[in-house]
Amino acid sequence: MFALSGIDADPVSVTLKCDPILARDLRAAYDAVTPGYHMNKEHWNTIRAGADLPDDKLRWLIDHSHELVAAGLPRSQRAAGGASSAARASHGSPQLPRP
Repeated sequence: MFALSGIDADPVSVTLKCDPILARDLRAAYDAVTPGYHMNKEHWNTIRAGADLPDDKLRWLIDHSHELVAAGLPRSQRAAGGASSAARASHGSPQLPRP
C-alpha cells in the first residue's frame, strides 16, 4: 500500500509514504501536510487536498510514495515500468525542492 484516502472525508485527504527528512520538511513548510494519521509518523504524511500544497507537488509525492513502497518489494513482485512511470509521463515529475 502506498496511499490511503478517506474519500468521504471533508476535507478529502490522502496519506502517503515519504522519505523521513522530506516528510519533516514538508510538515514545516505546508499547513496541509501533517504526520500520517494512524500510521508511522516518521514515514507517512497526511495531506489535505485543496489546501496550500500545490497540485504538482501532490502528484510528485504520490509518485514518490509509490516508488518507496515498490522499492521495498521483492524484485519478482515489482511491475516492469510501474504505474509511477505512467503517471510521470502523463503529468511530468517536477523536482520537489526541500522546503
